[in-house]
Amino acid sequence: MANTKSAQKRNRQAEKRRARNQAVRTQVKSAVKKAREALAAKNPAKAQAALRAAARTLDRAASKGVLHKKNASRRIARLFHASQTAQA
Repeated sequence: MANTKSAQKRNRQAEKRRARNQAVRTQVKSAVKKAREALAAKNPAKAQAALRAAARTLDRAASKGVLHKKNASRRIARLFHASQTAQA
């Protein structure tokens, strides 16, 4: 347990950030999962919309600092590569 006022405040701030980051990470995982399921279902229109939503969610997480910019970019690239190979 924190002893000083500043350490207590830091703990409160860290807890808020952790909850916020956890929510964003959950949204990212859900969006990516929906995109992968849409690709597996072989429904091009649904897959395209899901991929766009997943890319938007990943970019938003990167801009908030929850994910590293290059990590989000890599995940988006892998999703779109999977969609290209699924169509071929």
